[in-house]
Amino acid sequence: MDSEFLQLLTRRVMPYGKYKGSVIADLPGHYLNWFARAGFPSGELGRLLALMQEIDSNGLSSLLDPLRKD
Repeated sequence: MDSEFLQLLTRRVMPYGKYKGSVIADLPGHYLNWFARAGFPSGELGRLLALMQEIDSNGLSSLLDPLRKD
């Protein structure tokens, strides 16, 4: 994993569902945990959601703050 993949967490938006339009880094933990239980979608979106769920569940979300756009 490289920093570019981490930056995508702060730039990509959720394309569907209850939180459509929300940046992946801003998705609530309960929503990410639901995906972890139900199964992440395939492709890049699934990889980003799985990474964000891991970051969030370990209390490391604040590490993404320097990567956020102004």
